[in-house]
Amino acid sequence: MDDGLFGTPDDSGDAVESGAAGRPAPPLAVRMRPASLDEIVGQEHLLGGRSPLRRLIAGSGAASVLLYGPPGTGKTTMASLISQATGGRFEALSALSSGVKEVRAVIDMARRRLAHGQQTVLFIDEVHRFSKTQQDALLDAVENRIVLLVAATTENPSFSVVAPLLSRSLVLQLRSLTDDDVETVLRRAVADPRGLDGSVELSDEALDHLVAVAGGDARRALTALEASADAAEAGDVIEVADVEAAIDRAAVRYDRDGDQHYDVTSAFIKSIRGSDVDAALHYLARMITAGEDPRFIARRLMIHASEDIGMADPTALQAAVAAAQVVQMVGMPEAQLALAQATVHLATAPKSGAVTSALGKAMTDVAAGKAGAVPPHLRDGHYAGAKKLGNAIGYRFPHDDPDGVLAQQYAPDALVGVDYYEPTDHGFERELAPRVGRLRSIVRGLTSRGRSRR
Repeated sequence: MDDGLFGTPDDSGDAVESGAAGRPAPPLAVRMRPASLDEIVGQEHLLGGRSPLRRLIAGSGAASVLLYGPPGTGKTTMASLISQATGGRFEALSALSSGVKEVRAVIDMARRRLAHGQQTVLFIDEVHRFSKTQQDALLDAVENRIVLLVAATTENPSFSVVAPLLSRSLVLQLRSLTDDDVETVLRRAVADPRGLDGSVELSDEALDHLVAVAGGDARRALTALEASADAAEAGDVIEVADVEAAIDRAAVRYDRDGDQHYDVTSAFIKSIRGSDVDAALHYLARMITAGEDPRFIARRLMIHASEDIGMADPTALQAAVAAAQVVQMVGMPEAQLALAQATVHLATAPKSGAVTSALGKAMTDVAAGKAGAVPPHLRDGHYAGAKKLGNAIGYRFPHDDPDGVLAQQYAPDALVGVDYYEPTDHGFERELAPRVGRLRSIVRGLTSRGRSRR
């Protein structure tokens, strides 16, 4: 086991002295890692009653798990506790630095241990960065319990983990810590002998600021606290200015109860919708400076691109998705430029709610039972007996028409002639509106050309 990454306090509960055994003290975030189930803060939805995760950490479960959630929510902690509970050997791999060779070496070692009755817990951090080949190398060992796999990922495993590995594992989603959770973590770190052991105090304002910049990430909160304490003298009271000096961030108002978080986010989106590029950039700057998760900002931009711009500027969604990719592949602080570029693009783009309105009307009809059978000529005909059922008979292939469009019924009978999408005269939709009208006329056979081909 890598003591620097997964180590837990000794049984005495004493803080590790700096320079002990010739090594500096581990970071505060490592020293304060929960040593038992009772010390875990947050994730109540996964730890109640006889939940699978509680049983695993208590040593009475044997399922491999995928822990999915934002940074600093306890994934590594839970892996460490599961390892302690099983009494087995702990092996840790990082997808950033390990390949198939390393995975197979651990599995071979685990197989030899199992022959002597010893279980191996294999922790893989950032498992979403493993290739399909690397993930496939784990399948047999997981299925036959040669290893008990505990994998951590910040990405949705449905999209980043191969299906066979998903089906062999219990997927548990961790949530960002609440502000109250982060406050509990900070207060404990100030008082606990493993942490600062009461050597400094935190003013209420400084505590609020640390909670705000943490953004639900306990590791980030503890790192900022440690940096602030390192610059203080014993017995000092740490103020907001001390925190700012330590972490080089201004005290932007993102209050502890979350109101400012939602207010600023709302103002950001409404400024983009209102085409006020300068106000949008202001609120973007406030979110970035306050430590908002850049992935959250990117998600809001992608949603807004379709919700309030849509086909008035089809490139808006591309710009928002590109910014999200930069956030994922490059990270902060450089990604803040891509977020700013996308913000400017969306704020200055022509606006349209036609896509949102069209989908809303279509879903309302479906919810009201206006569905109807798929017309027989559109049904799947790629299986034996389909033609006997009347499927795919009479379907006309649009590419056979010189213009690539022809008269044919596509909607169910009850919805023929219903218009959902109504383009505005904003931006690209100004050009799109007459095209939509012409296409409807041809498809529905309302033109002389369409009737002659029906």
